Amino acid sequence: MDTLILSRIQFGANISFHILFPTITIALGWVLFYFRLRFARTGDEVWMDAYRFWVKVFALSFAMGVVSGITMSFQFGTNWPGFMETVGNIAGPLLAYEVLTAFFLEAVFIGIMLFGFSRVPGWLHILATFLVAFGTTMSAFWIIVLNSWMHTPQGFEMIDGVAHATDWWAVIFNPSMPYRFAHMLMASGLTVAFLIAGLSAFRWLLGDRKRDVRRTLKFGAGLAALLIPVQIYLGDLHGLNTLEYQPQKVAAMEGNWETGPNIPLLLFALPDEEARENRFEIGIPNGASIILRHHIDGVVPGLNDFMAEDGTALHPPVATVFWSFRIMVGTGLAMLALSWGAVFLMWRRRHLAPGRGLAPEGLPKLVLWAFVPMAFSGWLATLAGWYTTEIGRQPWLVQGVMTTAEAVADVPAPMVLGTLLTYLAVYAALIIAYIGVLFYLARKAAGGGDIDPAVPSSGEAQVRALTPGE
Repeated sequence: MDTLILSRIQFGANISFHILFPTITIALGWVLFYFRLRFARTGDEVWMDAYRFWVKVFALSFAMGVVSGITMSFQFGTNWPGFMETVGNIAGPLLAYEVLTAFFLEAVFIGIMLFGFSRVPGWLHILATFLVAFGTTMSAFWIIVLNSWMHTPQGFEMIDGVAHATDWWAVIFNPSMPYRFAHMLMASGLTVAFLIAGLSAFRWLLGDRKRDVRRTLKFGAGLAALLIPVQIYLGDLHGLNTLEYQPQKVAAMEGNWETGPNIPLLLFALPDEEARENRFEIGIPNGASIILRHHIDGVVPGLNDFMAEDGTALHPPVATVFWSFRIMVGTGLAMLALSWGAVFLMWRRRHLAPGRGLAPEGLPKLVLWAFVPMAFSGWLATLAGWYTTEIGRQPWLVQGVMTTAEAVADVPAPMVLGTLLTYLAVYAALIIAYIGVLFYLARKAAGGGDIDPAVPSSGEAQVRALTPGE
C-alpha cells in the first residue's frame, strides 16, 4: 500500500472513531434539556434522576469527541496539505465558524451544566443545558456545511488553482447541505434513542425497577419508533439529491453497470470490477427504478458511463459502497422492527393495566436482550452511511475540483503506516474502555450506588450536585 491509500485509511480511522461521539452528544444534549425542563415543570425527581445518569454519559462522550477531533485536524497539515492549499480559503473560515459559534459555547457552559445543579439558580442551569445542546448542533451544522460543499461545491471561483469564495450564502447552503444535515440530525437522534433504550434495558435485566429506568426505557423505545420513519423519508430525499449531483455514487450503491430502465433493487450481489458485472445477484424486479425514479420504467445511471478513454474508472470502488449502503439500510430496518415491536408490546400491556402508560413489564426478556447490543446500532448505521458517502465520492476529494491523489502529502509510506498502527491501537483501547465505562455506570446505578436516599425529593434547590468523584 502506498502513501495515498495509507493516508486515506488513517484519516478514515480517525474520522470513524471521532464521529461516534458527536453522534451521541448532538442529540443527547437536547434529551438532557428535555429532562431538565420536565423536572422544572413537574418537580418530579424521576426526571432529575434520569438527568444525573445521562449527563455523565454526555460528559464522557463530549471529552472523547474533543480529543479525537484534535488529531483529525492535524492531519490536514501532515497528510493532506494539498487540500488546504487549494480550498483553504473556504474550508478555513468554515472550520473557524465552528469553533467560534459552537465549540466556545459548549466549553463555556458545560461546567455549569455538569456541576451546577445546586450551585446556580434553576433557570441558569436550564439555560446552560440549552446552550450546550445548541452548541453541539451548531458544531454539526458547520462541519456538515464543509462536508456538503466538498460533495456539491458552489459559490466559488478558481484563480491560479486556488478556490476563492464569491457567494458565501451559496457556499453554506449548497445543494446537498439541507438533506445531509437533516439526515445527520436524525442519525444522532436514533443513536441516542437506542443507547438510552439499550442501557435502560440492561439495568432492567439486572433487576433495577427504579422509576427513572422505567421512564427512560419507554422514552428511548418511543423516540426510536418515532424517528426511524422520518429518517427513512429523509434518506429517500437525500438519495434523490445524490442521484442528481453524484449519479456515479448512486450507480455504485445500486451495483448497476448499464444505464437503463426497469433496474432491479439488488438485495445481494458480488460486484466484480474487473469483469464489470455482478455475480450471484438476488434482487427485486424494477425496485431500483421505482425507488430512485418513482416509476417502474425509470432510468437508473450505470457505472459504465463513468469511464475515462484510457479505461480508468471515474466512479468509486463499487463493492465497498454497495455493501456499506446495505449495512446502513439493513441496520435501519432492524431499528424499525425492534422499536415498533417494543412500543406495540408496551402499548398492549398498558391496556391490561389502564392508567400506567407504556409498561416495560410488557417486554419479554428476548426483546430486552435485543435492545442491549442494539444500544450501539446507531454507530453501525452512521459509520456505514459515512462510508457510503465518503468512499462514494472517490476519486474526488472536492467533487470536480481536486482529486484525493492531488491533495496527499509526499511523505514515506512507512511513516504513515507507523502512525496508522499507533492510532488503531489507541482507538481500540479507548473504545473498549468507553463501552466498559457505560456498562459500569449502568451496573452502578442498578445497584443503587447512583441514588442518594438522603436527598429530599422536593424543590430544585435541594437537588444535589454531581461531583467529580461520581
